[in-house]
Amino acid sequence: MACVVASPRAWPPISLRWIVICRCPQRGSAASVSKALPAKPKRFASVDALRGLTVAAMLLVNNPGDWGHVYAPLLHSEWNGCTPTDLVFPFFLFIVGVSIALGIVPRIEAGADPRPLRRAVWARGAKIIGLGVLLHLLAWWLMDKPAFRPLGVLPRIGICFIAAGLLATASRPRTQWVSIVVLLLGYWAVMAAGGSYEPFVNLASRVDTALFGVHNYIYDAASGRGHDPEGLLSTLPSIATTLLGLRAGDWLRHGETKRLPWFALVALALGALWSLWFPFNKNLWTSSYVLWTAGWAALALWLAHRLVDVRGWPALGRSFGVNAITAYAGSALMVYVFAGLGWSDPIYRVGFADWMTPLFGPYVPSLAFALVFVLVWWGIVRWMDRRGWHWKV
Repeated sequence: MACVVASPRAWPPISLRWIVICRCPQRGSAASVSKALPAKPKRFASVDALRGLTVAAMLLVNNPGDWGHVYAPLLHSEWNGCTPTDLVFPFFLFIVGVSIALGIVPRIEAGADPRPLRRAVWARGAKIIGLGVLLHLLAWWLMDKPAFRPLGVLPRIGICFIAAGLLATASRPRTQWVSIVVLLLGYWAVMAAGGSYEPFVNLASRVDTALFGVHNYIYDAASGRGHDPEGLLSTLPSIATTLLGLRAGDWLRHGETKRLPWFALVALALGALWSLWFPFNKNLWTSSYVLWTAGWAALALWLAHRLVDVRGWPALGRSFGVNAITAYAGSALMVYVFAGLGWSDPIYRVGFADWMTPLFGPYVPSLAFALVFVLVWWGIVRWMDRRGWHWKV
C-alpha cells in the first residue's frame, strides 16, 4: 500500500488540516499511484483580494464612531430594501462557496477519499460556530448585555460552510442546482404560509422567539416578541447563497469565467422580479435577496478575476483575505474589551468628535473613526501576512 500525506501548508484558504490518501495500485504501476493523488489546488489571488475587501467592508460598516450619525449607504436597510451595506455579508458567504470549489472539489475529482474531507468540514464548521458563541459570551460578560445571543454571523458562516462543504463532497453540480432551487422556493412557500413579512410577526421571527426568547438579537419584553437577523429559519436561504458561490467557484476553476457576468445578469433580473412578491430583506434573507446579492457577488468575482488574475493588478485586500477570521474575530474582541473598560467613548470624543465636529459636522468624525479602525486592523493583518502567519480555525 502506498500512502501519501498532503501538507496543509499547500492548501488554499479553506484548509482542512492533514489528509492521508491511500491507494493500492497494481504491482509495478507507478502511474496508477500518481493518478490517485489529488493535484495541488490552484490559488486565485482575485479570491483572496475579494474576500479581503469584503472583510474590510465588514469592519467599516460595523464600527462607526457614532451610530447616531452614519451615512445612509453604510447602514443596513431598516427592513425591506438593499443598501450597499446589505451586500457585505452575502458577499462573504458567496466567497465561502467559491473557496470550497477551489479547495475541496478538486480533491474529490482527483479521487481522494471523501470521508476525511467530510470529517474536516464538520470540524472546521464546528470551530467557526464555537468561536462565534465564545465571542458572544465575552460580549455578554464584558459589555453587560441583558442576555446571551447564541446566533450570529460566525455561527451562520459555520452552518453554511458545513452544508455547502458536505454537498460539495457528495453531489454533482446538477444536485447542487436542485438544492438551490428547493431552498429558495421552499423558503418562499414557508414564509408566505406564515402570513406576513412584517417585523416580529413573520414566521422566521416567530420561530426564533419560540426557540430563543430573550436570547434573540432584538427582544421586546413588553410584547414578548423577538427577532434575529441571523436566525435559524433564515439560515436556510443563506445556504443557497453559499451554494451559488460554490457553482461560481467551479466556473472560475475550470476557466469558464464568461459564465459569471451572464449568471450575474440573470440572477439580478430574477431577483428584481421576485422582489415584487417577496421583497429584498436582509433580516429575513429572502429568496429575492439571495439572487440579487449573488448577482452582484458574481459580477464582483468576474471583475476581480479580470483585473487581478488576468491583467496582473495588485491584489488589494489580500492581507485581510488570508487572515479573515483573525480580522473579524479580533476586531470584535477589541470592540468588546474597549467597551467593557469604558474606553470607546473617550477615544472617539478626544481623537475625533471634539475637534472634527465643529469643522465638518457629526458624520465625518464617525466615518473617520471607522476608517482608522480598518487601517489599524489592516496594519495588523499586513504585519502577520509578511511573516507568513495565517491563522485559520
